Amino acid sequence: MCSDKKSQLDKFKEAARELETDEDEERFNEKLRKLAKQKPDKKSDD
Repeated sequence: MCSDKKSQLDKFKEAARELETDEDEERFNEKLRKLAKQKPDKKSDD
């Protein structure tokens, strides 16, 4: 059973590599910022 879990983990890692994901949190956040740029709110206090 343990080898099945490892096999599944290996499959997951392989799929993640194919999708060009990264284990580095900083690089992930950098890529995420590029995908989901948020415009600053323009609040007028008139």
